[in-house]
Amino acid sequence: MSEIVLNTDYVEKVLEENSYVPDDTIVNVVFLALSLKKPILIEGPPGTGKTELSKAVSRAFMRDFFRVQCYEGITFEQIIGEWNYQKQLLHLEMSKIKDNQQDNVENDVFQGDFFIKRPLLSAFMNDKSSVILIDEIDKADEEVESFLLQALGEKQITVNDLGTFDLKNDLLVILTSNSQRQLLDETKDRCLYLYIDYPSFKREVEIVKTHLPDASPHLVEDVVHAMQKIRRMNLTKIPSIRATVDWIKGVIMFDGNKLNEDSLKKTINVVIKNEEDREKVLESFYK
Repeated sequence: MSEIVLNTDYVEKVLEENSYVPDDTIVNVVFLALSLKKPILIEGPPGTGKTELSKAVSRAFMRDFFRVQCYEGITFEQIIGEWNYQKQLLHLEMSKIKDNQQDNVENDVFQGDFFIKRPLLSAFMNDKSSVILIDEIDKADEEVESFLLQALGEKQITVNDLGTFDLKNDLLVILTSNSQRQLLDETKDRCLYLYIDYPSFKREVEIVKTHLPDASPHLVEDVVHAMQKIRRMNLTKIPSIRATVDWIKGVIMFDGNKLNEDSLKKTINVVIKNEEDREKVLESFYK
């Protein structure tokens, strides 16, 4: 087998082969991240493919995939791991019944068999090259963000009573943010920056075709054109790229090969998630 030459053409090719249609900026940043072994910080509106890019990179480069889903109040234990207290107590009780030495028993329960690994530690200890997605890091507090930054920067994680774990693989770190809060300057300094916006008309058509290759080209273009118009409106929730694909599926299910007033009214609830938005959209298309 010939050796892979990593360049931007190769990155674009393997991402497209794994159902992700990148633009030039995405290709360049992924190439640099893999070459320089730098994390990527991805910002942009919800539903623009930030999470999907990390999954596509994992598939394209045959890396194992791990994910930390951040939320308000997430703790270190939920990111790294935690002791299985029930298993520890059960072991202590069983040992007492067997009349073992108490000192040895207490030492026994602070070993790896009694520790539940969470995604970050699992990614660190994985033997195969991996991708870890730290999704919506802006929802975690600054203390957790600082910890993640330190662990990833030093390539070490320390667990009390268990020890220090060194990074065992070529780990690509991808962080996403919806800009709910400003991230630390240290985070931005250590990462390559990528902003993913809603796609252009041409790119969205290409994205839809990768998911619905048998759909009528005329229908795809009509729906994408309508979606691009909807996204320019002042709505409560802007529809995602996934909504475009679902919308076309909905039109097809009503035996439709084109988007007209009837099919739009029957399927608009696939796209719009608010009644005021729905009325606004229908009025803009059919006054």
